[in-house]
Amino acid sequence: MTDERRLPAGALTGAPGAGGGLSEKILDAAREQFMTFGLRRSTVDDVAKRAGVSRVTVYRRVGNKDELVQRVLLREYRLFVAEVDAAVAGLPTMEERMVEGFAAILRLIRGHPLIGGLLRLEPETMLPHLTLESGPSFLAMRGYLAGHLRRAAREGAGGVCEERADRDGEGDGDPTAVAELMVRITVSFLLNPVSCFALDDDEQARRFARRYLAPLLHR
Repeated sequence: MTDERRLPAGALTGAPGAGGGLSEKILDAAREQFMTFGLRRSTVDDVAKRAGVSRVTVYRRVGNKDELVQRVLLREYRLFVAEVDAAVAGLPTMEERMVEGFAAILRLIRGHPLIGGLLRLEPETMLPHLTLESGPSFLAMRGYLAGHLRRAAREGAGGVCEERADRDGEGDGDPTAVAELMVRITVSFLLNPVSCFALDDDEQARRFARRYLAPLLHR
């Protein structure tokens, strides 16, 4: 039997709600619970009650509270990814797509009723779910961005070295380190917006990305 708690490598590439069935019902209940009461005041029992299932069923189908939070966040990130991909699809270069994508991510997450709200009200609770390297959400975001960088490198250079890096995950052409730096920088601004950098609107975010993030693409 497939373990539904195991997250796939391409965790952000599936369609939102693609899991279907009882697991999605539990995640819907968890999202509603977290939005209403926050993370600190929510338990697995609360989620089970909202979903109309037993606590044992929640553990079997999704996992403990930390795993519930991660699965809910990943599902929301799939929506962000779809919106960001749509926003940057018509731009001709990877640099332009990265700049616009950075601005879009900041805007979408800050305005999100669940994630943006928790970042404002419970930043210390959200911290481990966004920053630990072992966290599925962090790894999924890093993998998603690294995949975009690999494809852009192949399209721009014809592909031999980049295809090898894409296959082996090794070598100078592997963009994982650059992707991780970009994700960590973005997360740091979301967790602590107090900064000498003005990132209050899309245009400020674009200027920051052009000056400080775009040079990473040339590594």
